[in-house]
Amino acid sequence: MTGADALLLALGAVAVGAGALVVTTRHLVRAGLYLVVCLGALAGVYLVLAAELVAWVQVLIYVGAVVVLLLFAVMLTRAPIGASDDLDRPGWPAALIGGGVGLGLAALLVDAYRWTRVDLPAPGTAERLGEQVFRTWVLPFEVLSVLLLSALVGAVVLSRPDIGRRPADGRAPAGAGNQNRAGGRP
Repeated sequence: MTGADALLLALGAVAVGAGALVVTTRHLVRAGLYLVVCLGALAGVYLVLAAELVAWVQVLIYVGAVVVLLLFAVMLTRAPIGASDDLDRPGWPAALIGGGVGLGLAALLVDAYRWTRVDLPAPGTAERLGEQVFRTWVLPFEVLSVLLLSALVGAVVLSRPDIGRRPADGRAPAGAGNQNRAGGRP
């Protein structure tokens, strides 16, 4: 076992452990922070595999943007930040299904490769990756950005129940247009 193999195993263990903590914790903000650890460990795996560009994209996009967007969405929707009693359900069905799926995938991998050595293709370059992203995959890339923007706008609208609502008697909302510049009543 080489040093790279040991490092891959250690980073994989950190990623799996943090992923397990994401789905088992009862604190929503802590789950987001465990997700940062999990995604950071995956970026470390990419670095060990000599895919530096993918590792930095992982850090910038997923850790830097998606997790921050998740935490802002939690804060804007006024979701409970602490432990939530309504999410306290028995975990054995999920553990049973997850374990079964994991064993099934492991059996599929063992059957497909039969412990043979697979030659890896030549490492890609940033130029080839950029060409693929901005020529072949540009439409899904833009659709994803619009989807994330609409999720953020939706979170803002959901967090502000006073936006777009009119009073029952049809009058303007209190304080709308009848205050002077100092903020007091005329």
